[in-house]
Amino acid sequence: MLDKRRIGGEIGAESGARAERWTVAEAAKIYNFPFNDLLFRAHSIHRAHFDPNAVQMSRLLSIKTGGCAEDCGYCSQSAHYPTGLKASKRMEVERVIAEARKAREGGAARYCMGAAWRSPKERDMEAIAAMIRGVKALGMETCMTLGMLSPAQSERLADAGLDYYNHNIDTSERFYGEIITTRTFSDRLETLANVRDAGIKVCAGGILGMGETIDDRVSMLVTLANLPTAPESVPVNMLIPIPGSKLADAPPVDPIDFVRAIALARILMPQSHVRLSAGRTEMTDEMQALCFFAGANSIFVGETLLTADNPGEDHDAALFRRLGLKPMELRPADMEPAE
Repeated sequence: MLDKRRIGGEIGAESGARAERWTVAEAAKIYNFPFNDLLFRAHSIHRAHFDPNAVQMSRLLSIKTGGCAEDCGYCSQSAHYPTGLKASKRMEVERVIAEARKAREGGAARYCMGAAWRSPKERDMEAIAAMIRGVKALGMETCMTLGMLSPAQSERLADAGLDYYNHNIDTSERFYGEIITTRTFSDRLETLANVRDAGIKVCAGGILGMGETIDDRVSMLVTLANLPTAPESVPVNMLIPIPGSKLADAPPVDPIDFVRAIALARILMPQSHVRLSAGRTEMTDEMQALCFFAGANSIFVGETLLTADNPGEDHDAALFRRLGLKPMELRPADMEPAE
């Protein structure tokens, strides 16, 4: 029998560290609750930790696109697949900061910057640090996703003031080798540990719809929840099949199964921001509404998500009005300092 206190995601510390570990069997039982019971449980936990009608608005910019040496089967930027995407050079610092300023004016509270690298090279590190400092000067939270990081690189980003580092584990350890062969599941976890040891908050999630089983989805979320400290941000992506990629013909995820995964993420990680991430263009407004009720409280805004389409701000604004949702407000200390 499940301990109802455990179902509530009992938290052992302010940081999100849990005194006990979830088991896959335990989490799977929760995932398979009657749908209304699952949503009630997830929403109750969500409401206990967050304003249920506030959604964090983040903007994602690709600062270096294409030509990646990794063979991630879902990715348009992998050099291993004929996706038609040309590699670009890294963006200049000034342009990145200008784009961040526009994002802030559009209501974004967090600015995420991504580069299609296996890992950053030394020659790029100073520019990356300058981007972090420049975006933070605008009063925004900063997030980077640059591939694998060493302890020294993690420390350097921390010294620049980076708030979050994104490094998704993508799927379960069992299924991981079916999607990526150029780095291991343990490589992913090592980078997360390096980031956490440097004092940077962790953003880590996964992708649904790559051919994985429901048990794989549950296992992926359990892996994240059982980290020494749960990720502060958990993006849950719905696969966008990219023509030319390994997963170009993957069948779509069942919408109810996707909502169940959102609800389970909220139950397992009560204090994390659960981000409704890639794939929103293929979700109905009703599906997104269920995800918000189940505990999703963060989205990416803007027309593109790295290289994929994303709902435009007009559509998101209209949906927020219909649902009575509001963007999470910037704190007064987040406003740009006077010159």
